[in-house]
Amino acid sequence: MRFVPVKTVEQQDLLTLHRVRAQLIKTRTALVNQMRGLLGERGVVVGKGVARLRAALPTILEDQEGRLGALMRELIAEMSERLRLSDERIKRYDLKLGQHCAQDQRCQRLVAVEGIGSLAATAIVGAVGDARQFKNGRELSAWLGLTPGHRKSGNREVMLGISKRGDRYLRTLLIHGARAVVNVAERRRDARSVWASKIKDRHCANVAAVALANKNARIIWALLSRNDDYRPASFPNASAASGVRPAVSRSARRGAPETSSVTPLHGCARRNSSAESAAAPASGPEVRRRRGGGER
Repeated sequence: MRFVPVKTVEQQDLLTLHRVRAQLIKTRTALVNQMRGLLGERGVVVGKGVARLRAALPTILEDQEGRLGALMRELIAEMSERLRLSDERIKRYDLKLGQHCAQDQRCQRLVAVEGIGSLAATAIVGAVGDARQFKNGRELSAWLGLTPGHRKSGNREVMLGISKRGDRYLRTLLIHGARAVVNVAERRRDARSVWASKIKDRHCANVAAVALANKNARIIWALLSRNDDYRPASFPNASAASGVRPAVSRSARRGAPETSSVTPLHGCARRNSSAESAAAPASGPEVRRRRGGGER
């Protein structure tokens, strides 16, 4: 049985700031959707997203075509002011989280990992602290719901999707950060990017993002529990980093020795020795054994 460690006052303050920010973002999303719905009833169609609505609001409030009444323009203007205030409060919370991340040594270790920003770093430190309540990185990943489930019957084991248990907020931050890394992985040649690109080509972008988030969760446990700095993986040589195999001659691929210094395969040596002994003429007692069944 794993007991929940008592959080410090600093950790509780961090988590409170994250919860207030998340609730404010949810309220802003609801406000944007309501504004788009009300405008859509009047024939003013705005695309999805806060940025598109924010860019279209000045033109909508001018209403040169006269599709909005005076009361409707007044309400839209009031809702636009609420949207502006929400944006300012979210930016202020982001600034506070960034300042705390710059002052915390643990957050600085986590930010060095690709796919983890100041938002995810402060949320993880506020939730797990030094992560020493977990025995290994897989336990932390399972606690976040990033490990795949499995079903086993006899000698056959079937891997399922991730469990999606644990803290949904932390899991969302890690997966979104990993998705940003996967989107640019094809333009980079480091070990993590090549690994993520192979998973993306073999499966899809979402599977690669979840796999990278799972890997980052295990790295987070190692950095926090061991107080160690992040050292990115590197290829042993340049040819592996470039993804190009070393050149091999055609004779070497066929298995034939290119020079006298190449040792032939054992099977080929045995076949060659048996062929030479069969082609050599027999003489002496061996001839009498073959003809008469033995030496007289």
